[in-house]
Parts: sequence; structure tokens; C-alpha cells
Amino acid sequence: MRVKTRPKGFQFGSPRSAVEGASSEAGAAGPRPGIVRLALFIQHLRVVDEKNTPHALRRSRETSMFTRAVSKFGSRCPANVQKLCFSSTAAARADFTHAVIGGGVVGLAVAQRLAQRDNTSTVLIERHEGIGMETSSRNSEVIHAGIYYGTGSLKGSLCIRGKELLYELCDKTDIPYRRTGKWIVAQDDAQYQTLQKIYATCQDLNVPMRWVSQEEVERDGEGVVARAGVLESPTTGIVDSHSLMLALQGRFEESDGIMALNTHVVGITPLGDSGSMGWEIEVKDAATSETSTITTETLINAAGLGAVSIHNMITPPEKHKKMYYAKGNYFSYSSSSPKISRLIYPVPAPGAGGLGTHLTLDLGGRIRFGPDVEWVDSPDDLTANGKQLSLAIKDIKQYLPAVDETCLAADYAGLRPKLARGGGGVDGKGFLDFIIRKEEGYEGWVNLLGIESPGLTSCLGISEKVDSLLYGS
Repeated sequence: MRVKTRPKGFQFGSPRSAVEGASSEAGAAGPRPGIVRLALFIQHLRVVDEKNTPHALRRSRETSMFTRAVSKFGSRCPANVQKLCFSSTAAARADFTHAVIGGGVVGLAVAQRLAQRDNTSTVLIERHEGIGMETSSRNSEVIHAGIYYGTGSLKGSLCIRGKELLYELCDKTDIPYRRTGKWIVAQDDAQYQTLQKIYATCQDLNVPMRWVSQEEVERDGEGVVARAGVLESPTTGIVDSHSLMLALQGRFEESDGIMALNTHVVGITPLGDSGSMGWEIEVKDAATSETSTITTETLINAAGLGAVSIHNMITPPEKHKKMYYAKGNYFSYSSSSPKISRLIYPVPAPGAGGLGTHLTLDLGGRIRFGPDVEWVDSPDDLTANGKQLSLAIKDIKQYLPAVDETCLAADYAGLRPKLARGGGGVDGKGFLDFIIRKEEGYEGWVNLLGIESPGLTSCLGISEKVDSLLYGS
């Protein structure tokens, strides 16, 4: 088992401000290289190409609008006189090769991959003041094995591939993680039959799984009860999602990627014949409400909770989609007993919209429970609902009867972006797969919708998928 620890001073558990703070502090004394915070800029630099060159797919960074603007003023230019020039009209040459909308873990993974392509330029547009301020920082931080989603699904294939890439990245860097393993516990015959289906699926997928004997449960279960059977996933783990996102941001900036924070997308227009000449994106500065536009050759919608809104900006009304928000409440546990060393999951109920209120660990070994499933109407409903605690206790005591319920408290909440209510996977009923595709009838647009769990695990696999859609294998 390989364990890497978080740099001193970081906190574990509920959503943290490490990622947001890194960006905010950078902007306090002026934008650091790679980060463009439109709210800090008060003066336009209009940079116009002297040559009316034709649209080119792989434009050199040396001729990009941003590079020429920075070259003109230098890195010493103070924040209050610096402004990224966003063109107000469609140019023969796009401002960027790639525009990625959404600065969560998936958007960061996609952006850093695309930015590594030679003779291209990439901008990442994020509406918040920092990266990863929504679903990416409000989850269980679990590295999933890819066991629930079945053969032929994007969730299954990208989770398995993403898991491999994520462990490789953690091994090469200082991203804290741990291979904890996971027990899935069954309490009755029906749940045991579901475990058998999971095991059979994993055999087909070549995902390692192991049956745990009742003797082993009693000996090593640390108080866990499984009346009908236990299936172990040895490749499941946990990761510090904030350090992961900072690492991806660093890779993006090292590849000359440009980040536009505090930037809301308010309009998208395909240029030419349905994007054949690129895309124009209208953006609004969150602080000043000033609007401007950029042009890009390719558009990647990785906006997470806002992805359906981006989709609906582009498509005709008959192709509009609706987003459903599955709020997951998490509960902290302040007792040191029982001491659990692995993740514990109940057998998922068909069509429940989640994997059940499970026991996870942070990298400090502290226990937390969640998420449950609470359907809400607003993407801003992020306050943990203490009224859900009694239901959570009932679920938890099924597999951990020794839990001290007086030590449980509502902690934080996150939202899962779903394209419909429900979303079972084990039995195939109501299964909601990722949508990752080039939209029919458009050129240069890759759409990512319904990127919920296992999106964190899958992020690097998703980045490969997007790159392949744009450039081929």
C-alpha cells in the first residue's frame, strides 16, 4: 500500500478552500502567469491581426491574441492596467484553438490534455473565483474501481481507465491518496443476488473482486455486519481532490493554458455553417458585469452543474434538456470508535440515484458517512440538511450497529448533475450513462452532460476521450 500525505497545513474532510484560495491569493497582487481574472482588468487591449489569414485549425501560440498582448506589456504590467483582449467581432483567425467551459476536475483534466498539443492555444472559462468550487470539491473523494456500470457503458470504461491513470498520476506527483479497498455488504438474499451480479460483471470487465468469508468478516470486520455476504473491491481508494485539481491546473499553466476566472458564459454562437468557422462565446465579468467575446475553433462543454444550460444556449428548443439535482448530504463522525480502515458500502438499491449512505474515510483516517439522495430544485442548495440525519442513522446501523449516533452531525453537501431522476446501475433499470460526444449537426463541439459519479475517478479517462473525439485516436 502506498500512502502519500497532504502538505502541512491542509485540512481534511469537508469542502476546503485550498483550491479557491490558491487562485484568489494569486489575484490579490496581480494575476500570475496563466490566470486571467476579468474582474481585475479595467482596460481593453485591442489586438488586431495585421494579416487577413484564413481560419487554421492548429494555430501557433506565437500568433495568438493573448500571447501578443502579454508580449506587448510584459509580465510586470500591473493588474489595474492589464486586460485580456476579447475580440468583439468574429475574426478570420480564432482567438483560441480550444475553449473549455467549466473549471471543475473534469474541465481541468480536459484542458490540460488539450493544452499539451503542439501549435494550439487553450482557454479554460470558469464562472467562480477559483477552480473546483462545486461538485468537484463536494464529494466522497473516492477512487472508484468501475464495478457498477456494466460492459459497454462510458461510466464503466472511463472509470476503469481513469482509475489507472489517476493512480499513475498520484505515484508520479505529490497528490495524497490511499488504496483503502472497499467492502460491499449484503443484508438479505436479494442483496446477495445483487452482489453476485456485480461479481459477474466485474469478471467480464477484468476488475479485481474478492468474496469475503463470514469468518473473515467476524475477525477483521471492525464491527461491520454483513448478514448475507461481502464482496471486496481491492482497487478502490481515496484521493485528495483539491491537490488533484491543483496538479491539473499546474499542468495546464505549464502548457501555456489560459484561465479566465470569475467569467460567466452568457451566449454562444456557432460561426459559419453550425460551427464550421468556429464559435463565438459571449462572457460577462462577474464583478463588473462587463461583457466581451472570444472566438474559438473548438468548444468543449464541461460545465458540470451548468452543462445543460450551456447545451440549451446552442441547441433549438426541441433539443433542450433538463437538469435534475441530486443533493447528497454528508455527516461527520466525532467518535474514535469503531475504528474502520476500509470503505464500507451497502448494496445499492435499484433506481435510488446513488450508491447508498456509505462509510468513507479521509486521508487522516477520520470517518464520514454519505452521501444520501435528496432531490432539490436549485443548483445553489448546498447546505447540509440536518433533517436527513435520522434517515441516515437508520441506513448506517444496518451495517454498523455500534455507531454512536450522538457523534453524528450534518457536515456538508454536494450536488450530482443528473439528466433524469433515479439512475440505477446494477440491475440496468434507469441507468444513466455519461454523455460525451460531438453533437450531431455541429462542428467542433464536444458536449459533456450528466458527469456525476464516477466523474472524479474518470476525469483523466474523459480527457483522453475528448482528445480522441477532436483529433482521432
